[in-house]
Amino acid sequence: MDSDENKRLMRRFYQEIDAGNLDVIDELVAEDYINHDPPFPGLLPGREGLKQAFKLFWDATPGYHEIDDMLAEGDKVVTRLTARGTHAGDLPIAPATGNQLEMKAVAIHRIEGGKIVEHWSGKDRLDFLTQLGVLPGPPPESA
Repeated sequence: MDSDENKRLMRRFYQEIDAGNLDVIDELVAEDYINHDPPFPGLLPGREGLKQAFKLFWDATPGYHEIDDMLAEGDKVVTRLTARGTHAGDLPIAPATGNQLEMKAVAIHRIEGGKIVEHWSGKDRLDFLTQLGVLPGPPPESA
């Protein structure tokens, strides 16, 4: 696949996930997928762990991914994105708050044979934990 095809695959991946179609993971992700940045300990490795992670977030924080930028070269696609949702259900680190959530991230996916085989990411976890109420927010600005 060329870079444009890889970008189309990643756009489709996010669109399908946002629509709640977690079955698409079997089609677009290799069985031996490696996630170098799983969201929580205790998830299964590989494609099954990715399904667990998306199911967990789909149930607890229904929302969507907004793609801010996407670059591709060779077998890698880099996506700068913003995930938005509502903390409607419990997460392993926090009970439901009803808060609106927003997480900025940069994700790198490696594509091989038309499937996602590897993933790395950088997320603004500090801000996310603050939105969940796990960490205190910044002090108020003084006048």
